[in-house]
Amino acid sequence: MALVVLAVDDEPPALDELVYLLGRQSEVSGIRQAADATSALRELSESRFDAIFLDINMPGLSGIELAGVLTNYASPPAVVFVTAHDDKAVDAFEVGAVDYLLKPLREERLAQAISRVVAARDTGDRPATTPAADPDEVIPVELSGVTSLIRRDSISWVEAVGDYARLHSDTGSHLVRIPLSTLATRWSEQGFQRVHRSYLVALPMVTGLRTRGSSTVVCVRANGASDAVELPVSRRQMRELKDLLIRDPMRHIRTGGDQGDPRG
Repeated sequence: MALVVLAVDDEPPALDELVYLLGRQSEVSGIRQAADATSALRELSESRFDAIFLDINMPGLSGIELAGVLTNYASPPAVVFVTAHDDKAVDAFEVGAVDYLLKPLREERLAQAISRVVAARDTGDRPATTPAADPDEVIPVELSGVTSLIRRDSISWVEAVGDYARLHSDTGSHLVRIPLSTLATRWSEQGFQRVHRSYLVALPMVTGLRTRGSSTVVCVRANGASDAVELPVSRRQMRELKDLLIRDPMRHIRTGGDQGDPRG
């Protein structure tokens, strides 16, 4: 079954372009349009839509705020943001967006978003609105103007870079505009542990602890790499890290030699 979509943008030329490009997608059978969030809510109350393609910066209710309202719907449409601003991606995915497109809109990139909408509809899957509760959370990363989605379970460790964080995953390293402290809080229930003020590690990727003189490092298996990386462990985090590793009966920490014993 083809998609019925709602396009929302307060700038007429941008809205016309979005409607035109959506009309070129074979999966789209119907398109309605709205010039602001209030009009969009009126459309949503009168008709059912499979997806809403939504600008972020609009007068009155913003696109992010409108998406937040949609989370209260029993069967909300998939949300795809279409915006000229690249600094709202994290906010967008926190309200359950399926995709995040940057203007000027490219037809091939729009086709990818349509494919994601179709996949979400066919599987009955909708992104969680509470990221910490979603075991398959994806993180939007920007590279050369293209937004890609990195699955959290592909990330081995995270490094603080000022107010940013660098994600080390099986697709490489990616810089995102979100503090390490925020990720540590959001992902604490998903197997990530703060081991140092500058590092967050995925516990399933930990292969051991190693003593380096008076300090200790944690060995983390990097996805796609044969060798583990060694990251410093602060004294403040040492006991909690050991306790977590011991409590997990599925974890196998190598001991002996110059490897530290997690039982302390």
